[in-house]
Parts: sequence; structure tokens; C-alpha cells
Amino acid sequence: MQKRFVMVAGEASGDILGANLIEHLQQRFPDAIFEGIGGPLMIEKGFHSLFPMERLSVMGLVEVLGRLRELLGIRKSIMNHCLERDVTAFIGIDSPDFNLPLARKLRQKGLKTIHYVSPSVWAWRQKRIFKIKQSVDLMLTLFPFELDIYQQHQVPAVCVGHTLADEVPLESSKQLARERLGVSVEDNWFAILPGSRGGEVSRLMPIFAETMKVIQQQVNGAKFLIPAANQERRVQIEAILRDTGVQATVVDGQSRTVMTAGEAILLASGTAALEAMLVKRPMVVAYRFTKLTYAIMKRMIKVPYVSLPNLLAHKRLVPELLQDEATPVKLANALVGEWHDYAQDADMQKTFLELHKMLRKNAGEEAARAIAKEIHNG
Repeated sequence: MQKRFVMVAGEASGDILGANLIEHLQQRFPDAIFEGIGGPLMIEKGFHSLFPMERLSVMGLVEVLGRLRELLGIRKSIMNHCLERDVTAFIGIDSPDFNLPLARKLRQKGLKTIHYVSPSVWAWRQKRIFKIKQSVDLMLTLFPFELDIYQQHQVPAVCVGHTLADEVPLESSKQLARERLGVSVEDNWFAILPGSRGGEVSRLMPIFAETMKVIQQQVNGAKFLIPAANQERRVQIEAILRDTGVQATVVDGQSRTVMTAGEAILLASGTAALEAMLVKRPMVVAYRFTKLTYAIMKRMIKVPYVSLPNLLAHKRLVPELLQDEATPVKLANALVGEWHDYAQDADMQKTFLELHKMLRKNAGEEAARAIAKEIHNG
């Protein structure tokens, strides 16, 4: 019988995971249908996206409110789509605030539900574990430390590792990355990643641009590479650079190549910090939320760090400068300091490599195997 998987990914990192998962599920179920919401990488694998993935790419408690009606409408459409067809399984990929309520309703209707990428329930809003238990037949986690809370609450969970750890080589060549980008091999290039969403770029890029000015005062001949997630972000980034009078080379996509080409990386908190760790470059993690979102999150967060390298290492590996701490002078001082220290910091280099190896599990294959087993058991 032909398998039909409905999958929902809400942002670029989910699109990467989804495409990799589709590839491995196709090896097990060659005639399977894949549909739902996904990005260009999933679509390349034959996925049919019922809505543009960008409509789900919204972050922050306050920011969601302005789009609530649209998001609820999309969720209802996906639910009806599932209920009107013989769906093998619903697979939510990250975007837990959108996917888990949908999964819960579908599971109540008797559909098999799987969630890929654990919400940060171990970090904040820990009572969500009870709703997660009602929502999913199987949780696929990326990181080993995430399993504990699921085991404590008898929620079936499997750690599959991270597809980025599989893709990124254990050693990444700075010279080859620069040659690929067509930039000078000898100069001190710094990678600047202000995020992939419009809201975070508008909050972070002006601060990052001022930080670049300070770096230029500290590092003679410093140059900057900035990857733009799409054409909209490119226009947005270039406008901010013009307004602040900063020179930089803006690259379409290729964020990993840009990070690999950099001496050090200034980036928005998120999956990019994991990728920076995998390419073994010193980094500074920064983020700014709206004031209300930050005030709410600060009261609820239960862990001492926000960036994945620090969470994985259970210690401060890389600097995190959040909210009012994310000033141009502090960011520049931290980034230049990390750059200078990294070459002599054998412990950090060793830890980056050990964490990379720990996450290398062939994630797509592990996830597909766990899903096939769950379907068979069901």
C-alpha cells in the first residue's frame, strides 16, 4: 500500500532536515507521497508544498500575535487535508508552537504523529512535556541531552543526531572556502550572520553594522562577509549597510561557506551557532528579542545558556551577548578576543571536534529507521 507522509517545516533549518529525511524515507518507501509545508530543498526531493514555508517563519511570543489568524487558518487547512486522505503519518519538523497542537488533534483522530526536533522543553516551559505526551507517538531528538526528560515522562524518543554534523567535514578549509566565494585568501575576513528572518535582521543588523565599524578600528584591514538567506534579506541587509556606511561583501546563501571562510563569526543565536561549531571557527552569539518577549522568556528559562555549543558542552564554550548586552563595543571586543585566543585554545578546538563526532549518527537514516519502526508497530 502506498505510503503518504504529511510533513510541516516552518523555516530553513527544518527544510534541511526535511529534505534529508525525505531522501532516506524514499529509499524505504520508493513510491511514497510527501506533502504538507516545506521549503526549496524539500521540494527538490519531490515534496508538494501546500503553502509557502515563509508564512510560518515567525519567531517570538509577541510577533506571532500579529499573524495569528493566518497561522490558524493554515493549520486548519493542513488538518483537513490529513483527515480527508489516508495519511500514513504526520511528521512535524521543529516549529513546535504550530506543529504540536496540530499533531495533538490529528492523534486524537487516530493518525500516527511524529515530531522531529525536540522543543526546548528541557530549557523553559517544562510543563509542555504533558501536552507533548498527548501529541506525539514518537519524538526524534537531535541531541543526546534532550532524551532525559522524555524518558522521565515515558514519551517514546530516539536521538538521531544532526544532519549538519553528517554533512560538514571534520576539518573545513578556510582557503578553499575563500576561493569558492571569489574573495582574497590573505585578508582578515569576518563572517557576519544576522539571521534569516526579517524581524531578527531588523533588530540585529544595525547593531552588527556598528560592531563591524569597531572591529575595523581594532583589526587593520578587516573585511566582512554576510550571507543573505534570500533576496528579501539581501535587500534588507544592503539597505542597513548603506544607512550605516559600512562596506561588506553580501553573498546569496552559502552561509556555511561564508562561516568557513571567516577568521571568526558573529551570529544570531540559533542553528547557525551549531554550524559555526562544526566548521570549527571562534564565534560570538548575539540576540535581541522585543522587550516584552525577552521579559517573558527571562522569567521562564531554566538553563544557563542559549547557544547549542554551550548547551552541548554543559559549559561556556562561546560568548553569549543577549539583549542589552549585545552592544557594538562588547560584541567587537568579544569577537576579536575570541579570534586571537582560538589558535592557542587547544581545549576548545578539541571540544568542538568531540561534539562534532558525538552528533555524527547519519541522522536521516536514523530518523527514517525510527519512523519505519513506529509505522510497523502501529
